[in-house]
Amino acid sequence: MTGHTGFKGTWLLSWLSDLGANVKGYALSPEHENDLYHFVNGDTLCNSVIADIRDYNKLEQEILDFEPDFIFHLAAQPLVRKSYNHPVYTFEVNVNGTINVLQALRKVNNRCTVVIVTTDKVYENSEAGKPFIEEDKLGGFDPYSASKAMAEIAVSSFRDSFFSKDSYNIHKKAIASVRAGNVIGGGDMSSDRIIPDIVRGIRKNQVIELRKPFSVRPWQYVLEPLSGYLMLGAKLNSNAVGFSSGWNFGPNPGETLSVKEMTEIFIEKFGQGKFEVNVQGNDPHEAGFLMLNIDKAVKKLDWSPKYNVYECIDLTVKGYQQIEKGNRDFVKEQISGYYSF
Repeated sequence: MTGHTGFKGTWLLSWLSDLGANVKGYALSPEHENDLYHFVNGDTLCNSVIADIRDYNKLEQEILDFEPDFIFHLAAQPLVRKSYNHPVYTFEVNVNGTINVLQALRKVNNRCTVVIVTTDKVYENSEAGKPFIEEDKLGGFDPYSASKAMAEIAVSSFRDSFFSKDSYNIHKKAIASVRAGNVIGGGDMSSDRIIPDIVRGIRKNQVIELRKPFSVRPWQYVLEPLSGYLMLGAKLNSNAVGFSSGWNFGPNPGETLSVKEMTEIFIEKFGQGKFEVNVQGNDPHEAGFLMLNIDKAVKKLDWSPKYNVYECIDLTVKGYQQIEKGNRDFVKEQISGYYSF
């Protein structure tokens, strides 16, 4: 598993550990103080390798030594605004990092199932207000979105060139890509994301600035797309031909809120916090409306979201509050609650 020290990575690592998987993680050290990975003692949940996804020789060595049955590739530069400041780094990590995983996979002798994580921003967005389906044209205005669209193209190219569905019995590699975004949950401390910014503002008793208050997003609780990744991995492992493609994971239709609406609800549920709108004309471009059509996953995987947007926010608030209380088991507790829903 790459990117195991990140926010989504830590949640997925915890879930895989709960399922009894033997996991090797490959990622950089967490960037932020009080990160979720160390909070849940992530080093006890896997064989953790701290290294750069751009280091092909190291990555290949670790993959071949481990002989994985599954690979979940999450390592990325995941921030839109950071991609404007560091475009070369963003493309290197998101495109070349993905290619490194795929190239190393060519040298794996055993059967292996691979899930490549990209983003809901891989689609060319004309702001038409229509949810994207998996066959829509790929694109990307900002470097982050473009880099993830390029990663999708690389996945498709390697699948067609080296891991053809028709020759699966020879190479025994099944590869799918998964597209999700605006994932929220307790423990995200990333810079320049709205909920971590809200939590930092509350902790420091500062007013939170909203730069894009009217941007509409499909907020989803972290375990929703991760459940889709795991379900897809299982299906892909048993039927490579039928499931080796791109997949959308998002909330049900209508489960969207503007940044301002989400902030108001989060602050109300948290019980404290203040915000102000500070729209600046020179801010980098970001999509105003973004929504995925999830019919494919619903029909072919029998997957569907369990929580509405208000429940997602409530669970996220409770996650941060459990961290403040020092409850290191809250991730496992929320995973257990997801099973029983």
